[in-house]
Amino acid sequence: MDEVVTADALIVVDVQNAFVSGAEAVPAHARLLAAVATLLVNARASGVPVIFIQNDGPAGAVDEPHTSGWELHFPPRPGEHVVRKEVDDGFDGTGLNDLLTASGVRTMAICGMLSEMCLAATARTAMAIGYGVILPHDGHATYDVPPGPGGSEGVQAHLAARAAEWSLGDEVVIVPKASDVSFARRQAS
Repeated sequence: MDEVVTADALIVVDVQNAFVSGAEAVPAHARLLAAVATLLVNARASGVPVIFIQNDGPAGAVDEPHTSGWELHFPPRPGEHVVRKEVDDGFDGTGLNDLLTASGVRTMAICGMLSEMCLAATARTAMAIGYGVILPHDGHATYDVPPGPGGSEGVQAHLAARAAEWSLGDEVVIVPKASDVSFARRQAS
């Protein structure tokens, strides 16, 4: 890929303790955490907006609000935003679009989980609204898909994640690694 891949914001979707540690961790959690850490370091160094999306699971779930599993794995720094949600799409019923608009964001890098659920739903809405979306291949993860009806086989997590990124279509920019994403504050006009 020869094009320059530059984002003016970073969106971190559901990187919460329950999903990246312990018994409920996604299979590729170590790789995911390394990629998200790289994106955070680079976005913060460039001074672009960093927005964490945090899922509020139902009572008894591993991501039930105010439990250790619900906590964000990477603590936000002063000036960074947390958008809480109760559905897959980070835009649905939240102030995410308002935050992006107020910051003059046009293109975002997105990372986190689950590849085929919250991350994909948020990316799809972002593209439908008109944002450019950059997705690092190593910057998202999911669980193994269990066998399904009619005797269909299960799907390994890394294949499910690849299918999820493929399903986003031609509008998304997929790069191999988090380190392939650069961040540059958009100039005021």
